[in-house]
Amino acid sequence: MSSLARARRMDGVTSSPVRDLLALTRRPGVISFAGGLPAPELFDTDGLRAAFARALADPDAARALQYSPTEGDPALREIIAGRLSDQGLATAHDDLLITTGSQQGLSLIASALLDPGAVVLVEEPAYLSALQCFQLAQARIVPVPGDEEGVDPDALERIAARERPALLYLVPTFSNPTGRTLGAERRERIAEIAARLDFWLVEDDPYHELRYSGRPLTPVSARVPDRSLYLGSFSKLVSPGMRVGWLRAPAETLTQLTILKQAADLHTSTIDQAAAAEYLATTDLDARLRVLRETYRHRRDAMLAGLREITPPGTTWTEPEGGMFVWVTLPGQVDTAELLHEALRHDVAFVPGAAFQVSEPDRATMRLSFTTFSPDTIAEGLRRLAKALG
Repeated sequence: MSSLARARRMDGVTSSPVRDLLALTRRPGVISFAGGLPAPELFDTDGLRAAFARALADPDAARALQYSPTEGDPALREIIAGRLSDQGLATAHDDLLITTGSQQGLSLIASALLDPGAVVLVEEPAYLSALQCFQLAQARIVPVPGDEEGVDPDALERIAARERPALLYLVPTFSNPTGRTLGAERRERIAEIAARLDFWLVEDDPYHELRYSGRPLTPVSARVPDRSLYLGSFSKLVSPGMRVGWLRAPAETLTQLTILKQAADLHTSTIDQAAAAEYLATTDLDARLRVLRETYRHRRDAMLAGLREITPPGTTWTEPEGGMFVWVTLPGQVDTAELLHEALRHDVAFVPGAAFQVSEPDRATMRLSFTTFSPDTIAEGLRRLAKALG
């Protein structure tokens, strides 16, 4: 029997193991450290309900339910531009394209900048869904090694000079999956290398405002605004279900990305954008963020304390200053993909680290997310993980 045609770009592109795990761990009683999920009890449901009501109030209801410009809601873009400028990344509203989550922005960038065979440099390990985007674009993905402070600039310079990449993709602040953060000196070096060797810097920054310790750092993009594409999202700060993100880019490139978005979905949901603009205009987001930071700081600390108690000697892990993730490396010849099966028997889950690695993976690694559960539930989940570790 003949099979229907399928695009070659789908060859080798697999489902995200995180998405698969989320389905697997929905059964009652499972404590899942697998997904990078915001704490649902911290969603401002009353505030968002009121924002949607205002967006749908007469005489604005018809506008909020109508088609809208591809570039996005002007009021929303103005608010986002102000917040980015306050963080040190000077931005005007017409520097921005509103996207259906920052993931769409990444997909648009891959479509706009990558021909088949183009080289993309990524930190090792790297964000899974970014790897999917680059695979779909049929790019050649080349990992850049690093250490506890992220990408090694010397290695980046050497590899970029050899490979002549189209772009470097980074999550430089509280990286997914490791939780690492590039320091100020490395940010300067990486920006200088991108400018000198003439490749794009794609900075994915969804966790920037979720800092629990240490001092804030200016986005890397502020150092090379004409060579950078900056992605952000309200998914971690307000609601992932709204799917409201943004992309900052130089004018000519932004025009091309806007045309691609027209072909993809015409525009991001008008009502969700209008509600987001209403919410941000009337809510003290900084006060909301203080609650998130304080809550997540306690949860991070609970996970780090618990790991010290339940892991075997020789285990190492990152100690993130913010974000959602801890990266754990177990001693010996452990395969965490096999360990996951045993962990699920004890009703606890994590993501095996091999899925995030482009080169030969270190199979003794895993990613744990600490934001979803209370400290007591985190402690119980780690006790269950200890049983799986034996």
